[in-house]
Amino acid sequence: MIVYPNAKINIGLNVVEKRPDGYHNLETVFYPIGLQDILEIQEIETNAPECGYRLKVTGTVLDGSPEDNLVVRAFKLLKKDFDLPPVSIGLYKHIPTGAGLGGGSADAAFTIKTLNERFKLGLTAEQMEAYCSQLGADCSFFIQNKPVFATGIGNVFHPLQLDLQYKQLVLVKPDIFVSTKDAYAKVRVGHPAKQLPELLAQPIETWKDAVVNDFEASVFSKYPEIAAIKDKMYDLGALYASMSGSGSSVFGIFDDPVENVDEEFSGMFCRQREL
Repeated sequence: MIVYPNAKINIGLNVVEKRPDGYHNLETVFYPIGLQDILEIQEIETNAPECGYRLKVTGTVLDGSPEDNLVVRAFKLLKKDFDLPPVSIGLYKHIPTGAGLGGGSADAAFTIKTLNERFKLGLTAEQMEAYCSQLGADCSFFIQNKPVFATGIGNVFHPLQLDLQYKQLVLVKPDIFVSTKDAYAKVRVGHPAKQLPELLAQPIETWKDAVVNDFEASVFSKYPEIAAIKDKMYDLGALYASMSGSGSSVFGIFDDPVENVDEEFSGMFCRQREL
């Protein structure tokens, strides 16, 4: 069974308060996009490994052992509660890692959805979301895979009517890793005057001066190359441009396709597609 886990972008991100547990509460909008990995799960009929799974990852190289991979953790999570047979998991990674695009979380959520369907586990969307919540704050988002206003640590979802269909997305990721420490270095914590759903209900042309990502101040000061990508998006005619999450990817939303976009962002991961 083959499925295609997709990425998401963050449209706006406000760090609203620090929690007693040391984490921060956020307000952001998750919007699914068409950039995809490829996930294949098959039952192993003979010569099954003792661990119950066989994993092969191709495409973008991932660090760490197979046991740390979120698709394996998702499989093990369900196997504790269900009599799953041994499986072969093939994962082709196309979504760049460390980019604020949720690729690993998408892979895990799609693993749970695929196992549920393939082996007829009978899990509801809410039950699958509960499993996903054990794997990452944004993982549950990919079960229903629809635009949401996310609060808490990015794990509490509120339905949101936001349709960017027929707009063009340009997504660029430089070869830069942004650490959590770097992202939070200059963040000013506080509630915005207006919440994102209200701002995003306005014409997209107004977003540039109203919809902000609080991590940009810290990240752009340390990595001006990322700030330059956002500036170039506007030079190319973007209606709105922003860093996604804590970076390092930057996206631009356009009315029309951008010509020679690969040349404009030469040497970087760059994709253009319709939203």
